[in-house]
Amino acid sequence: MSAEQQYIDFYREAAATICARSCPAMNAAREAAFHTFSAQGFPSRKVERYKYTDVKADFAPDYGISLAPLQVAGTPFCTTLAQAGEAVAAHYGQVADTADPVVALNTMLSVDTLVVHVPHGTRAAHPIQISHLLSGEADDVMVNRRLLIVLGERAQADVVITEHARDQRRFLTNQVVEVVAADGSTLNLYEVEETHLMCTRYSSLFIRQGRDSHVSHTTLTLFNGHTRNRTDVALQGEGSGVTLGGCVIADKTQRVDNNTLIDHQAGHCTSRELYKYVLDDSAVGAFAGRILVRPGAQKTVSQETNANLCSARSARMYTQPMLEIYADDVKCSHGSTVGQIDDAALFYMRQ
Repeated sequence: MSAEQQYIDFYREAAATICARSCPAMNAAREAAFHTFSAQGFPSRKVERYKYTDVKADFAPDYGISLAPLQVAGTPFCTTLAQAGEAVAAHYGQVADTADPVVALNTMLSVDTLVVHVPHGTRAAHPIQISHLLSGEADDVMVNRRLLIVLGERAQADVVITEHARDQRRFLTNQVVEVVAADGSTLNLYEVEETHLMCTRYSSLFIRQGRDSHVSHTTLTLFNGHTRNRTDVALQGEGSGVTLGGCVIADKTQRVDNNTLIDHQAGHCTSRELYKYVLDDSAVGAFAGRILVRPGAQKTVSQETNANLCSARSARMYTQPMLEIYADDVKCSHGSTVGQIDDAALFYMRQ
């Protein structure tokens, strides 16, 4: 049986149960996602955005599935999609790349969505922390998570997402996060992953920004097995700005792939990216960042940097910064470095 077929067969058998436990907004997108996934299957390395990750190998095991209800507590800004108002629920599936098979699989199988909604003109007094703790009695566990963050005009919030694993089992997480930042809003989003070598994580983050909005996203990969982070940002309103930062510390057989796209659709927008990797042993790192400046997006200012350190000869780093510019009044730069620690420096550090 192919890696895709087990999910296709499961959905055909369990679709009625999944829909019964979900809500209309999610069910409305489910069948289209199923057809997308059935037609495309998992992407191969020939697909540019997946060239550094073997998706089929990660999804091939039979992980099973849990239909447990989502439990939400701790902050007045959090709820589930089934309980959110229609205006908020209408954003579901409108920001994510629905043509991506990994996103489509999540849309097929997710039962509920955690919603963080900060209304117009409201400032969250304290950081909102979302903690994911992987646990299960089965040998292999798959988790499909969905998160929707909606900030109204001039709203402000800090959101922290952490991921940990309590049990030494094989876990596969397929997470999709959609962010809607309205005009004048400010969001600081942090993600921290600290699990173990048997954990595989696919995270797809999609951000849509309005006029004069500002979003900062920082991801820290401290310990993991295999991680593939996708981050897409659409700067749709003039004067909007985004900052993307990433720090990866990997050794043993860890693998971390960060893939980003910043789409400058409007003028007078800014974007800054800085990703740093430190790799040891047989760890493998990858970074591919694309900056797209569309026609008419004048006065764009964009900077992209990827700095990497391999402290062992067996460690591998692949880096691909990209600029694609269709406007003539812009300031854009990109660069990457990969270095090793001098043998003499290592000797003295170990004393």
